[in-house]
Amino acid sequence: MSPNSYIYPDMAAQVGIIMGSTSDLPIMQQAADVLQELGVEVELDVISAHRTPKLMMSYATGAKERGLKVIIAGAGGAAHLPGMTASLTVLPVIGVPVKSRNSIDGWDSVLSILQMPAGVPVATVALDGARNAGILAAQILATSDDALSERLEKFKSQMESKVMDSRKTL
Repeated sequence: MSPNSYIYPDMAAQVGIIMGSTSDLPIMQQAADVLQELGVEVELDVISAHRTPKLMMSYATGAKERGLKVIIAGAGGAAHLPGMTASLTVLPVIGVPVKSRNSIDGWDSVLSILQMPAGVPVATVALDGARNAGILAAQILATSDDALSERLEKFKSQMESKVMDSRKTL
């Protein structure tokens, strides 16, 4: 089973976005959307650390060879997907704790991703913070991509303009 190419199917994905179940898609779609806005190709897939461990291992160990440069992994509850993925690859992994129906107000997900042991880092964003995960993935890629760096500069400038405009309405 191969990941689903998204946004620019004729280009190789640079960011893999994985989630524990399709119920996480409304949150994780935010990462795909901001990356699309920034012109970064992504692939989306559903991979459960607990229910499909062999698939998770195959995905993580083959990610670099497929051309991925960053992985965004979202999970609720015990949230092992980001950490287990990070344990199997040298690529940077950004964890998105997802508040799920079986979570303890999301804290179990946050702490499971945040409290990684030494040697297995996972960058962690806020609960349901997939948009920030997408921006962080783009910033990582932009360290070696001047065109993307310029798009990020414009993106951040637009955010600043929105705030400055809102100040005028007070």
